[in-house]
Amino acid sequence: MAIQTNTPEDVFQAVEANDVRFVRLWFTDVLGNLKSFSINSSELERAFEQGVGFDGASMTGFNPVEESDMVARPDPSTFSLIPWRPGGTDAVARMYCDIEVPGGHPYEGDPRWILKRALARAAELGFDDYSVAPELEFFYFRSARPEGGVPEVLDEGGYFDLTTLDAGSDVRRETVLALEQMDVHVASTHHEAGPSQHELDLKPAGALATADNVMSAKVVVKEYAVQQGWHATFMPKPIGGANGSGMHLDQFLVKDGKNAFIDADRPGGISPVARAFIAGQLRHAREIAPLYAQWVNSYKRLVPGYEAPVYLSWSRRNRSSLIRVPQRNDGEFGARAEIRCPDPACNPYLALAGLLHAGLEGIEKGYDLPDPMEENLYHLGPDELSRRGIEQLPETLGEAIELAAGSELVLRTL
Repeated sequence: MAIQTNTPEDVFQAVEANDVRFVRLWFTDVLGNLKSFSINSSELERAFEQGVGFDGASMTGFNPVEESDMVARPDPSTFSLIPWRPGGTDAVARMYCDIEVPGGHPYEGDPRWILKRALARAAELGFDDYSVAPELEFFYFRSARPEGGVPEVLDEGGYFDLTTLDAGSDVRRETVLALEQMDVHVASTHHEAGPSQHELDLKPAGALATADNVMSAKVVVKEYAVQQGWHATFMPKPIGGANGSGMHLDQFLVKDGKNAFIDADRPGGISPVARAFIAGQLRHAREIAPLYAQWVNSYKRLVPGYEAPVYLSWSRRNRSSLIRVPQRNDGEFGARAEIRCPDPACNPYLALAGLLHAGLEGIEKGYDLPDPMEENLYHLGPDELSRRGIEQLPETLGEAIELAAGSELVLRTL
């Protein structure tokens, strides 16, 4: 079972009750690579009071060597046991950390802090939180370094297949059980459209918890694949000619404890807040692209023909649009905006920060939402798209970086 902790005292009790000997402190560099170091559980009190120092000059995107002293301060609410480590007196736990500079001030380059600043802007506008439910797609391969450079898949299954073709179903189950022990709740799993491709759908949570959960999910998926001698990858487009891996995000803002996107009296059941938020993400999607599609390989996924979004439009049913507003009766979760451009290889803290700022920009400045595009945009030629004023995502990382470099919104985000 997951362990609920909110304060350092809760952590001390959990450590004693579970005979935890070592605690791993986790954080990410600017590219979203998970970093970790371990402390003895006897050092926890000092870690909470003073933080734990480390060399930031060795981390991508952190301080240069002449200003390299950094401090990792653990967040007690993120404590959990690591399920694949032995229990008993050798139990191992983990906590995510906020990164500080000496003196106790937040480090401006800490991705977790960047997301917290975005959430602070939402709070200033009267919103309690930014709720997000990510859908992580990934592949299982037999080896990390296949002969001839061609990945060897485990099956030739397709979307929702539940047959012996789905060779990864047992490993998926073990992965979900491990995540639940870490308080990461998985709503559903299934085989995806590509061969040996799978999906984990996480339950909605606040943006900071969601970003932490995405990082945890990627670690656990890889760990349980390794136990089978396999290699799991969240690379956006590992196989040419097959579907790539995305990370669709179902999102809504929370106000006064309720979904601020719901308005049953409006067309489609979505509120003016939702319309302005979606308009903001559409208008700024091109310039924030390096935050949610940060690799050269990301833009090999964002091409027509594989259900990946390319065009800046929204719809209710059409999966060729960048943002979809699903028409489902899911209670408080019913009104939401599913943005389909992020991929799971991104840094989730930076991606959610950029997307939140873009949506809030639309709310602050009162952006108008264009009409939905319910037809398959892949069937429209360049002239027709231009006539309708439908723009396209950047085609390369280079183009995306050029757009981001001139963006005031990206400057504000970072």
